[in-house]
Order: sequence, then C-alpha cells, then structure tokens
Amino acid sequence: MASAVHSSPISVMGMDNAPEKMSLMRPSGPSTTATLLNVPISPVKTLSFETLPDAHKSASTIVSPTDSFFAASTIVSPTDSFYVEFQRGDPKNPINYSWLRKWCITLVVCAFNGITSPATPSFAMGYGSMMQDLNCTRFEATVAYCLYSLGFGIIPLFTSSLSEEVGRRPIYLVSAFLGAMCNVLAALSNNIQTIMVARVLGGAFASTGAILVGGTIADIWEPHERGLPMAVFSMVSMVTTGLGSIISAWLELDPHLQWRWIQRIQAIVQGTYFLLSLLIMEETRSQIILRHITKKLCKETGDDRYRVRGEETRPKLSTMIKTSCTRPIMFVLTEPIVTSICIWVFFMSGVLYVQIGSVSGVFKHTYHFNVGQSGLVFITVIVGSILGLCANVYQDALYRKYVSQRGPEARLYIACLVALLLPTSIFIYAWTADPRVSWMWPVVGLSIFMFCSFVSYQVVFVYLADCYGPMASSALAGQGLARNLGSFGFPLFSDTMFNKLTYKWANTIFGGVAVILIPVPFVLFLYGPSLRKYSTVCSQLMQVEEKPTIESRDDGV
Repeated sequence: MASAVHSSPISVMGMDNAPEKMSLMRPSGPSTTATLLNVPISPVKTLSFETLPDAHKSASTIVSPTDSFFAASTIVSPTDSFYVEFQRGDPKNPINYSWLRKWCITLVVCAFNGITSPATPSFAMGYGSMMQDLNCTRFEATVAYCLYSLGFGIIPLFTSSLSEEVGRRPIYLVSAFLGAMCNVLAALSNNIQTIMVARVLGGAFASTGAILVGGTIADIWEPHERGLPMAVFSMVSMVTTGLGSIISAWLELDPHLQWRWIQRIQAIVQGTYFLLSLLIMEETRSQIILRHITKKLCKETGDDRYRVRGEETRPKLSTMIKTSCTRPIMFVLTEPIVTSICIWVFFMSGVLYVQIGSVSGVFKHTYHFNVGQSGLVFITVIVGSILGLCANVYQDALYRKYVSQRGPEARLYIACLVALLLPTSIFIYAWTADPRVSWMWPVVGLSIFMFCSFVSYQVVFVYLADCYGPMASSALAGQGLARNLGSFGFPLFSDTMFNKLTYKWANTIFGGVAVILIPVPFVLFLYGPSLRKYSTVCSQLMQVEEKPTIESRDDGV
C-alpha cells in the first residue's frame, strides 16, 4: 500500500490534462476492471492526477492521493510517474505574470544588453591613450577591438544550451559578474596581449547573457505581444551604445582618466548590475520552475515519482551542445533564406563597426574635432534608434494588415526601404566628409545608417522566427554568428583601406557593395514562400505561413 499527500497550487498531471478535476483510477472490486472518478475541487488547489498509458490496461497501476476527498487507500505501482505541469491561468507560469511584472523583467534583462553594448565603441574611443600607455600599434589595438565580437559570436554556440540545464537567471548573474571581472582585468593590464584576452572573454560572457534576452521575452510575452518588447530591447542596445561612446570620449579627453577609467567605469556599472540582479532578477524558463517545484514535491512527500513532462526524453547536455554548434552552421549553408540574410547582416554589421571605429578619425582629420567632440557624433546612434523604433511600430501595423495575404513576408516591408537607404547613407557619409561641406551632412548620413542598422536587427529576428518556428533558435544563431564575424573581420582591413584610398573612396566601395545587396530583401519579399516551399526545414513547417507567430522554443536561448 502506498499513499501520497499533495498540497500544491500547481497541477500534477499524467499523460492527459484535466485542469478542472482530479481524475484517478480506482479498483471497483476484486476484478481487474477500473472505474474513473471525477471529483471537482477548489480551483486554487486544483490537482490533476493521471496514470501512465499502461494504467488504462491494468488495475495494478492505480493512483490515489490520501486526503480529505478519499477515505480509502489504493495500490500504487512503483513504475508510475506524476507529471507536474502548470494549469491554465496559473500565476506561477511566467506567461501569466501581470503586465507590470512582465515589463519589470523585460527592462531588467534589456539592461544587461544595455551595459554590455557600449564595450566596443567605448574601447575605440580610448585608442589614443592606450597606444601611448602600452606602446602598441594601432593594428594591435584594432585586433583587441575586434576580438570582443569574435568571443560574442562563437562562444554562444557552445554555451547557449546551458539554460536547458540551469535556467536563465544563473547565466545572467554569472555573465554579469565575470564580465565585470574582464573589465577589471583590462583596466589593470600592462600590455596589449592581456587586453586581448580580456576582450575575447568579455565578449564571450556578454554574449552568453545577451542571447538569452530574446528567450526571456518569449517566456513571458505571448507571440502577438513581443513586437514592442523586442523593439525596446533593440533600442536599449543602440541608445546605450551611443551614450557609452559619448561618455568614453570625454573620459579619453581628460589626461587623468583616459582608457583605464573607461574600463573601470564599465566594471563598476556591470558590478552594480550584478548586485541588483541578485535581488530582483527572476527565473522565467517554465521548465526550470517546474523542475524546482517537482524537487520540492519529491522532498516533501518522500515520493520520487514526480516528473516534469519531457524530462525523460530531454537529450544530454553534450548532445544539445553538439546540436547548437552544428545546426546553425548547417542552416547558414543549406537554407536559402538564412544564407541570404546572413550575407546581408554580415556586410551591414561589418560596415557598422568600421563606421564606429572611423568616426574619431574622420571628424578629427576633416573637421579638426577633438576626441570629446567626435564622441558627440554618436548622438546619431540615439537618433537612428528613435527613428527605428517609430519605423518598427509602423512595420507592425503593416504586418497585422497584410499577414493574411503575405505570411511571414509581411515583416519585410520596412526591410525593403532599408535596402535602399543603406547605400544612400554610406554615400552621403563618404562624399560629404569634406572640409568644404558642413559637418552636419556626414552626421545626417550616419543617422540614416544607424536607423538602417536598428531596423534590420529587429526585422531579421522576427522574420526568421516566423519562418522557422520551433527551429528559429538555430536560424537566429546562424545569423548572429554571421553578424559577429562581420564585426570581427571588417575593422581588421578597414584602416588599410582608409590609409590607401582615403575615407571618401573606401566608404564609396562599401556603398557600392550595399547597392549590390539591395535585391536581398526584395527577393525574400517576393519569392519567400517559394524558397520556403523547397527548403528542407521550412517545407516541414509550412503551417507557420498559415498561422504566423513568433515561436520561442529555443534549444538554449
């Protein structure tokens, strides 16, 4: 004879979900037949018990709790499992959190990306004093600048699956703490080699946390609600990039502060975020929450048969890491939609990092700006982000209007505009950076370019999510890898281009490449359904076209 006591407000279910009732199999007598009993109970204390499929075949696998609802004990098979799941509307389920709580969580996790985003442009602002202090070349400083993107792009392929094992909150906390330590290491460095190590590790820890932000948003917001939170996420990243660059430029201008204090302030900000996150950050991955509840139930009842549905079939961590490393690359190489988008974002991100690194040189040599004044040019990032947020609101309206006709391609209206504006902005920046032309015109070109960067980031995310549904994490990881490889590679040769061709003609070449890439979003807009029809992966997910949603079942995000 066995019994179990249950007093949790969550649901404990078997293979079938019966949220309003407690269902169990009880022997009706000495025979092997069983009778199904449905006993309504309080909605707050609702517990649903079912047996495994074999229970319907034999009365020996009968489950019954011993509480005030039942007067008799029944036989319990030791092979049975109780599945712990959230009931519909359960307040413990992150998707059912209040609107205020959801926005608090959203802003907290977006802040993580906000404090790590300025790391690259801020580092570039400190080139001058760092090269003088460490006696290193500009190319060595540029390598250190680029290594952050390398760590940001590659390491998540190995670490993204960790959230399956430990949840999101621990990864945010560990990433924030170790990221702060990397900034401390950089600030105390006495040679460029140590800074290179600090940079690649800093990028790795920043990416491990940042890649989870999209997953956290998907944990707590319904698909049709995610547009604004994702836009806020993108805007926080871009705005803090601009603010960080402005502040770092004025720190570099002060001979008593310069590059070391740029790193120290970033360490202080990340350390403060870590301490605050210890107090206010919540776990939002539902499987992890259920796993904790299950362990508590097992401990309280002394019964180790409680399970979270899917745990038995969950692959090993090593298998998930292998998948997260190989599947994104496979998508990039074999999926036409992912391949074309990766080419587009690879170029755009590479040029973005080149432009960020060139701002100080362009305005110093052309308009005789000092470092602080050059830093103020990064207001263009903030302006572009605000314009991009407004454009995304309009894009969402277009999506809702035309999604029934065009499917996921209704996400690409604004992307087609970006494809035309991108080369235009580069040409404006290239041809107006001249002493005979007002400095306002290059600033206008940069503002348009930053607008394009902001919008493209948002559009690519939601479009790939719509196209690939439950496989979206791999598609997004593929484009993320391409984006960061572009950020890593382009600055390594851009200084040579600028020195040999001048800023004007080097940027003209970038503008010409942008013209060649104009057809990418237009082809996807017009022929996206056909490309997905003949895609190995998308052909199995064509139902996403009929009912477009932003899926978020990530393997590691």
